[in-house]
Amino acid sequence: MIDMKARSRATKLLAPIGAGLHRIGISAAAVTVFGLLVTIAGAILIGTGQWLVGGVLVLVGSGIDGIDGAVARAAGTVSARGAFLDAVTDRIGETAMWGGLAVAVSGDPVAVGLAAVCLGGSLTISYVRAKAEVGGADGRGGLMGRAERVVLYSLGVLTGMVVPMLWAAAALIWFTVAQRFVNGWRRL
Repeated sequence: MIDMKARSRATKLLAPIGAGLHRIGISAAAVTVFGLLVTIAGAILIGTGQWLVGGVLVLVGSGIDGIDGAVARAAGTVSARGAFLDAVTDRIGETAMWGGLAVAVSGDPVAVGLAAVCLGGSLTISYVRAKAEVGGADGRGGLMGRAERVVLYSLGVLTGMVVPMLWAAAALIWFTVAQRFVNGWRRL
């Protein structure tokens, strides 16, 4: 939802950053991988109980990942390969963040289960989009795109309201799976 509504504004804001990074020789792929590494570092810190720093790093890493497209546009290197790399690293980053959280709450079986449910739903949201797009339909849309998932996750981790966040995320993520499925079904 954030992606669909804010993309044009974000593109304008990120263009100078992308151009600057391109000028100093940083590639879009390097930005993508760096964003992933920052997200993984945050997930590891969360898993070791360092909630604040880890939560900030997950949020920052996901934000860095949003810059790769601006670098690719500035360099004239927008490609299907770049989109593929971005999509795969997004899934790896989400797996790390939910996995790190599951480790952090390992003493609470319900919270661990909810983290697994959130991970499964997050991956399913992306899978439903991909399958719709393979069939020639627009697979985007729904309440909880990646940006919304990262924001909700970060709010829960940074405020210490992890279990309520997990319940809300599980419900909203799977609601989004249903939204995307219905939209994809209709469009196909």
